[in-house]
Amino acid sequence: MSDAAPILSTLNWRGIAGRALTALVGLGFLYLVWGLYLLGEPLFAVIAFAVGALGVSFFWSAKFYKLRFVYPGIAAVFLFILLPVFYTSAIGFTNFGARNLLSLERVQAYHLSLTETDAGSKRPFGLVIEGEAFRIYLPESGDKPALLTDAIAGTATTAEPHSGEAPETLPVKTAIQNRAMLSELTITTPDGDLTMAGLRDFAASRPAFTLGDNGALTATDGTVMVPDHDVGLYVNEAGETVAPGWRVGVGFDNFTKVLTAEGIRDPIFKVFIWTVVFAFSSMVLTFSFGLGLAVILEWRHMAFKNFYRVMLILPYAVPSFISILVFRGLFNQNFGEINLILSTLFGLSPDWFTSPVLAKVMLLIVNTWLGYPYMMLLAAGFLQAVPRDLYKAAALEGSGGLRNFFSITLPQILPPFVPLLIANFAFNFNNVVLILLLTRGGPDMPGTLVTVGSTDLLGSFTFRLAFQNSGQDFGMASAISTLIFIVTGLIAYLNFKAMQNYANKKGSGHNG
Repeated sequence: MSDAAPILSTLNWRGIAGRALTALVGLGFLYLVWGLYLLGEPLFAVIAFAVGALGVSFFWSAKFYKLRFVYPGIAAVFLFILLPVFYTSAIGFTNFGARNLLSLERVQAYHLSLTETDAGSKRPFGLVIEGEAFRIYLPESGDKPALLTDAIAGTATTAEPHSGEAPETLPVKTAIQNRAMLSELTITTPDGDLTMAGLRDFAASRPAFTLGDNGALTATDGTVMVPDHDVGLYVNEAGETVAPGWRVGVGFDNFTKVLTAEGIRDPIFKVFIWTVVFAFSSMVLTFSFGLGLAVILEWRHMAFKNFYRVMLILPYAVPSFISILVFRGLFNQNFGEINLILSTLFGLSPDWFTSPVLAKVMLLIVNTWLGYPYMMLLAAGFLQAVPRDLYKAAALEGSGGLRNFFSITLPQILPPFVPLLIANFAFNFNNVVLILLLTRGGPDMPGTLVTVGSTDLLGSFTFRLAFQNSGQDFGMASAISTLIFIVTGLIAYLNFKAMQNYANKKGSGHNG
């Protein structure tokens, strides 16, 4: 008993220290949740609370001891998968965009902060220097007497009537040099406060709007703007909307526009078709070139095979963005080497960047160049697993090389390639980097309600819609992103099923 007591005491202290640390972490999460709630981010607050509650539960009770090891993965799923997906999808049900960035309270505060100048109170001014300090002289104007302020020492000063000889004022360029100081200055006069209205005038200012019932804003001329909560904007008496606006829920409007509005539906449908064609064509071309080169390099009588392998893998070793920028220069319509060669040999000068068809062909050429080395490496490895006895038996039957490829080689290596081909299709389905660096989505399609290019993929189109257009529409972009997520989710499911079927096939073959 005497030997066991110190051990039990140590274990108890470890347990107490562990629970104390867990409690501190839990308090930290509560502080974070409260801060996010005060910032107006309830979704982030709920996610932070869920992650913190799970962590405290797992590390507090010994019943969840095993779950402590998977907690980092669970937290990562919440933070890096569920949160971005749900947040993006939630924005898709709003009008969030360039004109609707703020909350209603901040929009009202913006309008109430606007001021307008009372034209009848304008007074010309001049700067007067006394020692190291400035004073402002307001000469006589109509029935208003001349005024001279105290020495300026801050952002406010007082002006008193000046009956003597007008002081000498400094040139206008001095006022320009001290514009920052003057723009923050308020002059208190017997008739009221004056602020800078220009490089030559001070004048009284007043709020441009006053807040009334139901959030209505009344201008100084009596016109009224009322909030329209359906569009998240103020509407004036002429029926015109006034920016900035606030974010409101619009239900399925963004999804409906994507699927029904002609100026949006038709170009998005074309972009979707091109995305599928681009992804499928890239998959077929990279696989065909990679496999073809791997088969050629397997020819035992070929000399300098190692040299060829190194040279053919070089595109895979160079960072893709560098290769894309190099190709952008090579395909330049006026000064590129490709057009120079074609013009010299055949008298051709293709419009790679202005012709929709040639731009798509160029993208496929460049993407094939970037992708074939990976397929070649995989094919070279899979070819080593093909039994040589099959080729010997085929040779005895008089089978040629082409028949051997389609009857033996391709059926043997295609099953392990299927999941990789599906993954390649999914990658090219969202290959935004290639589009933005090479063609930037162009050439643009005419007659659309949104800016969309002939070579845009769904991902690049969404990026341009959200961040590059003058009328940035985050709600529409989020709706499209949600649809893309569903499509790529289906592709991921197909990839999983393909891998599962391949594993089952290999397992049954091994058991047999």
